[in-house]
Amino acid sequence: MSQPRMNQMKELLTAALSPTSLELVDDSQQHVGHAGALAGGGHFTVRIASSAFEGESLVSCHRKVYQALGDMMESDIHALSIDIIR
Repeated sequence: MSQPRMNQMKELLTAALSPTSLELVDDSQQHVGHAGALAGGGHFTVRIASSAFEGESLVSCHRKVYQALGDMMESDIHALSIDIIR
């Protein structure tokens, strides 16, 4: 459904965080009819490991993911579940 969107997300996360592991799942089909889905924003799960997270709090790691995705958080992503792999 949103392969170009997912590709862009992977590129942004890779460029910003150089992950050692990255899995991105499009959960949008589980939210059909939801207000965010109607507006065009996708629902995603990201599982990511990166040395950029070493010594950081979970909140700080999440902020780094949001920052890496930048404007996509405002336009392309309605909901994002983040699983930081340590």
